[in-house]
Amino acid sequence: MSMNTPLSKARGLGSAKEGAHHWKAQRLTAIALVPLSIWFISGIICLAGKPHADLVAWVQNPWSASLLILLLFSLFYHMALGLQVVIEDYVQATGMKITLLLITQFGSILLGLASIVSVLLIATGD
Repeated sequence: MSMNTPLSKARGLGSAKEGAHHWKAQRLTAIALVPLSIWFISGIICLAGKPHADLVAWVQNPWSASLLILLLFSLFYHMALGLQVVIEDYVQATGMKITLLLITQFGSILLGLASIVSVLLIATGD
């Protein structure tokens, strides 16, 4: 039987302050994704059946390109935050957890940057 109090067992496990930031970031990206997704879906519906040149012209519009980049950033950041929570909650093996977290973070950054660069290339006409 241990004479340690629950407080002494909890010491050294880190601050709980980071969880609040993570929670706020996930909620903010979720809120941002609602209007951005509605804008994107309505734009794609309006472009349905039109030639490829119309889609390129839509992306080349500075407002459309800016909103599309904001959508992609929010989407990939929200995805990374959500996957991090799932991995931390459900993967028990420490080595596997760290490996999956690294793959998730680097994958999210890589795919997000590739998507944003693609939009920029289309928007600039290259």
